[in-house]
Amino acid sequence: MGKITGFLEYKREVEQYDTVENRLKNYKEFSVPLEEKALKNQGARCMDCGVPFCHSGCPLGNLIPDFNDNVYKGKWKEAAKILHSTNNFPEFTGRLCPAPCEEACVLGINEDPVTIENIEKNIVETAFKEGWIVAEPPTIRTGKSVAVIGSGPSGLAAAQQLNRAGHNVTVFERDEKSGGLLRYGIPDFKLEKHIIDRRIAVLEEEGIVFINNAHVGKNISIETLKGDFDTIVLCGGATIRRPIPIKGAHLKGVHQAMDFLKQNNQCVDGITNFEEVLTAKDKHVIVIGGGDTGSDCIGTSNRQGAKSVTNFEILSKPSTGRPANQPWPYWPMRLRTSSSHKEGVDRFFSISTKEFIGDKDGNLKGLITTEVEWIFKEGERPQLKEIPNTEKHWDCDLVLLALGFTGPETTLIDQLGLETDFRSNIKASTNSYMTNVPGIFTAGDMRRGQSLIVWAISEGRQAAYYIDSYLMGQSNLPLKDNNDLPRI
Repeated sequence: MGKITGFLEYKREVEQYDTVENRLKNYKEFSVPLEEKALKNQGARCMDCGVPFCHSGCPLGNLIPDFNDNVYKGKWKEAAKILHSTNNFPEFTGRLCPAPCEEACVLGINEDPVTIENIEKNIVETAFKEGWIVAEPPTIRTGKSVAVIGSGPSGLAAAQQLNRAGHNVTVFERDEKSGGLLRYGIPDFKLEKHIIDRRIAVLEEEGIVFINNAHVGKNISIETLKGDFDTIVLCGGATIRRPIPIKGAHLKGVHQAMDFLKQNNQCVDGITNFEEVLTAKDKHVIVIGGGDTGSDCIGTSNRQGAKSVTNFEILSKPSTGRPANQPWPYWPMRLRTSSSHKEGVDRFFSISTKEFIGDKDGNLKGLITTEVEWIFKEGERPQLKEIPNTEKHWDCDLVLLALGFTGPETTLIDQLGLETDFRSNIKASTNSYMTNVPGIFTAGDMRRGQSLIVWAISEGRQAAYYIDSYLMGQSNLPLKDNNDLPRI
């Protein structure tokens, strides 16, 4: 805990943002860090709650009161040790996590919760600045080799943990640079890519080998990997985008959000050799889907110079407070307004797209919507009902589909003969993370479906424990409830 009376003395204070006018001029991160004194005060707000429910709110089981207390006391190096004992990459979660820990904070029952996420980010940034985060190669190698397929957060976490156990780890990434959706799905204004490069440089120095442009199952044979490695862990993510099966979905101007976001990230990185440039410049843009991906499309469209940006969400507009059926400490489905929303967008809820309208050349010119309502009956799934006489035509030049993902790609699943669950994810339990094929493991979105970065890191860490046990008969790697601290 922090200061005994800290939560009574200090109000919640978060980082402020640069002005909308300034931040729309580039793709840089735009938050203004708090002074150290203010950060200590925020750490002081962590109260003597008895049972820290923030632990259960965090998929990683971060030791939140412990690192808050050390921030309050100015012991930043100790705070960094504690934070890294459960989280391999707090620089990612400290920027991108929706902070379920804060929704579970005991102080949040009747006050503003502790600013856990922002404290986390400042701890790791201080650690990098002070040079406390350095490569720590294992002192002993086991002679065992592991192939990690996918370099997103679950793959990176599994790789680092397995390397720490002394195994020879090679990470295969199908794109030209490592990072997975961290690099090509998250806009730079939320995560500048040098943050990823900085961490990967540490992992490489620790002995992990990264092979990019390596699409396993296509330009690299899975049989080759099975022959060269003692075990394989699949961390490729849930990358199949959900389509919208309505008339006109084939029109030029209707695109998947991730195609749009990936290309923009590549452009920011200096890659420009595209057959078709997807841009919102001088266009009326409609983003279909109200989640984080939709928000990212809004922020990117405004930076590209869209004439207007509109956002459709088929669900009803949430309340700003905690719904009665989602009491503390559960994650509440409340209305969330991101920094991208504040940069300029018209948001519409309870609206469904019925048809895309095009011209004679197949170019998108507009769409038709109808208002909907959700019918709830006890014991039954919610039913969607269209409201009669609510059809409306909208002019637009670009539609971005941010409808989520339906599961992992099937190439490796088919080649390996893996079993899948009813949602098309690879079947593997949390008791072992092993698939139906001995020696083949899986973690992250490939196993649990589309989820959060913090869950992906947790999955990678947990899978590493069981892979190490499979290879060696036992493991000294930590599970979620193990509080052993690594050196920094």
